Amino acid sequence: MDTTMDQFYVYTPLIINAVKAVIVLIIGWFLAGFLSRLVKNRIISHPRIDDTIGGFASSVVRWLVLLITVIAILQLFGIQATSLVAVLGAGTLAIGLALQGTLSDIAAGVMLIIFRPYKVGQFVDIGGTSGTVKDLNIFITELATPDNIQVIVPNGQAWGQILTNYSAHSTRRLDLTFGIDYDDDADKAMQIILDVANADERIHKSPEPWVRLTNLGDSSVDLSTRLWCNSSDYFELKCHMLKAVKEAFDAGGISIPYPHSVEIQKAG
Repeated sequence: MDTTMDQFYVYTPLIINAVKAVIVLIIGWFLAGFLSRLVKNRIISHPRIDDTIGGFASSVVRWLVLLITVIAILQLFGIQATSLVAVLGAGTLAIGLALQGTLSDIAAGVMLIIFRPYKVGQFVDIGGTSGTVKDLNIFITELATPDNIQVIVPNGQAWGQILTNYSAHSTRRLDLTFGIDYDDDADKAMQIILDVANADERIHKSPEPWVRLTNLGDSSVDLSTRLWCNSSDYFELKCHMLKAVKEAFDAGGISIPYPHSVEIQKAG
């Protein structure tokens, strides 16, 4: 009987601490999620703060709350914070070697937030993968491709790759090339292109539309066209110009030749 009571008194504090630890863990987990969402929503709603910072700050808050929760749980079992720091210090080297990739992603995430080569909502190309930035936190960058496929890019790779940001500037230059037949009137064809461009309000007047004969190809005379527009209008304008110029060429008697070769026979 005494042995049973002794075991009861020994294990009761452990059970109580275990229950407390579970309660603290649940509270800390939900608190981390709540505070991270609160911080992100507050930052995103502020008109002068970039949305990218909101995602980063919410991620930092979440992991900080979870770290505090873990320390509180360990203290319930008699492990003091100073002891924990000592243990962490001793294991830093081993953890660092085991988590080189993760630590690299964190460091790269901090650099991406500081220098901001791209922001949430911008269309970018990272190492050959193009998409709209949906999220940027301390570990990963989330992209959505034009066909709405999710792509996860570790920040370490994003920071170390050649990056093309198509949305960095508010305006872009649209370059098009139209080939016409050698028998067609090049001046007439260039004027048709200019007329189509000037009729579209999405094309900027300054710099003004530019059309020049730039190449005498094997099968066609090539007319290069340079137009400036808002970045958001780029793709739709490109499709419209190709169709509109083709229709205007047909109406004006300008032909777009197929690739062909001319055979010349000389008398022996």
